[in-house]
Order: sequence, then C-alpha cells, then structure tokens
Amino acid sequence: MSKKNSSVNLKSSFRNNKDLSDIFLNFKKKLDLLKRKKYVVAVSGGPDSLALVALTKAYSLFKKTKFNYLLVNHNIRKNSYQEAQRVKKLLKKKKINLKIFSNQNKIIKNVQAEARNVRYEILVNYCKKKKISAILTAHNLEDQVETFLIRLSRGSGLRGLSSMKSISEINSKIILYRPLLDIKKKFLIQISKITFGMYFKDPSNTNKKYLRTKIRNLKRPLENSGIKYDQIFKSIQNLSLSRITLDEYLNTTLSKLIKKSNKEILINLKKYESLTKEIKMALINKSIKKLKNNYYDLRSKKLDNLIKNIERKEFKKSTLGGCIFFKKGNNLCLKAEKN
Repeated sequence: MSKKNSSVNLKSSFRNNKDLSDIFLNFKKKLDLLKRKKYVVAVSGGPDSLALVALTKAYSLFKKTKFNYLLVNHNIRKNSYQEAQRVKKLLKKKKINLKIFSNQNKIIKNVQAEARNVRYEILVNYCKKKKISAILTAHNLEDQVETFLIRLSRGSGLRGLSSMKSISEINSKIILYRPLLDIKKKFLIQISKITFGMYFKDPSNTNKKYLRTKIRNLKRPLENSGIKYDQIFKSIQNLSLSRITLDEYLNTTLSKLIKKSNKEILINLKKYESLTKEIKMALINKSIKKLKNNYYDLRSKKLDNLIKNIERKEFKKSTLGGCIFFKKGNNLCLKAEKN
C-alpha cells in the first residue's frame, strides 16, 4: 500500500464513523493544547496502544508533529522478542516505523511493577537522547477504573483513589500524558481492527496471579449488579477535583516544611507532627519523588507503616522507596539508599 493510500484509509476510518470521529477530534484537541512538536508513543501491540498509534498517525496528517514509536520487550516471556517483531511488521504495513528496545536485566519478583519501571526508564532515556518532552500512553477508562478498585482494595486515601492523572511530571523536562483516560476500551478495539485489521493479546492480561487480572474479571458481575464503570469513572473525576485542591495546599505546605541540600531532604519535624495523616502521607510521597526523580506514588500501607515508625520514641532509622529516613537535629531527614 502506498503512503498516500494508507493516509486516505486512515482518515476515512475516523471520518466515516461518528463515535470514532468524535474520539479523534477530542484527541486532536488535547494534543493541540499541549503544543509539542515531538512525542514518544509507548506501544505494546494490544488494542489500546494500536489505537493510540492510529490516532497519532492520523494527527500527523493534519499537523507537522513527529511521533517516535517505541516498544519495550521485557524478556519475561519466552517468545516476547518474536511477538515484538510481529508488531513491528504490522505497523510497517502502514508506513509506521517501530523501534524495539529489549530489557537486559532479568525480572524475577514484583514482575508487573518492575516491568513498568524498566519500560519507563527506557522511554525516558530515549526522550533525553532525542530531546523529547512528552511520552504518550494508551491508558483508557477501564484501566482507570481498575486502578481505582485496586487502590480501594489496598485502603488508599483520597490521592490514591483519584487514580491516574492525565498528565504526570516524570521530571522537570518530561511529562507522561494519558490522552485516552476517558475513552472506553471497546472503541479502541474498534479503531485497532479498522486500522490494522487485528491486534495482539498479552497472555499476562489473563494471568490470575496478578491482582489487576482479578479486578478485571469483576467487571461483568459488578455491572450486572448495577455498579456501572461509567458511574465509577464519574466518582474518580470528582475525587480528582478534590485532589487538585489538596495538591495546591500540599505544594504550599511543601515549600514551608522541606529543604533540599547535599542530596538530602530535610523536613521540619515540629511542623510535620502537626499535620493530618493524609497530608503526612502526601508529603512523604512528594519528598521521595523529589529526591528519587520518580513519579509513582507509594502504597498507602507502606506509608502508614513508615509514619508509625517515625512516631515511635525509639525511632532511629527506616527505609522506604529507595530512601533512608532518620532524625537529624530538629528535622526528619531522608536520603537515597546506596546501591
């Protein structure tokens, strides 16, 4: 298929279907507001990521925007490299160049979390090399609701239950953008089928040893009992508004309570002790992210245990999120653990 015919087919696939046309126009509006000239697009071969590929490719037909398509082969499954090559071949038919990066370190425990860390490390390093300031991922409405239910099962507070933000700062130069959080998976499947004729299934998505898989299997019984994902999503949006208010307060509080110097963060203990538990948890999370330059929140249970340890009279030292916590004069000090 020529590049011209491929472009015509891509445009018509959105133009001839009202739902898909609305999704594309919504997507285009979001990227127009970001005003980035270059992006990294995280690809897996599943229907969500292939739909994101189709949307970005269609967008490039209207705007002079460069999209870099990257797939991270985690080397967890035996045939993962061959699977990645099949995705590359599928995209090549649409004149889309996919770069494959393979993880060289063996992942043994906390498989999904470690795989996610590896994936974003590779994507971020590529961004730094190519001077790209935004990464696009295909997280969708179902992913958002699943995240909410996972965090609900773990006893998360307001910040955790507001689930994923559409924009997260990875560091001062790179953002992670999730433009499909309000889009249902069924439409992304439709886009993938229309554009590419197929998509690939990740066997880990049906592996019941993972909590996300167990949560995903609850969708049908929940909806049959009247608990609809659309309504849960609305609740998440309302919680997100409350989180914005909390974050604004927290940023103001953060500037008054903490100081960063010599690769350490110092938190004023007297002021820290007067905070509510929710604010303490958020403050510690932000402090760890500030020191370690990561963007994922720690689990509330681990934060709760740390706070309890700090409150003990005999507290001397504790670790969390790759950081060591200890008292230093009138401050709570944290610094990165040595590898």
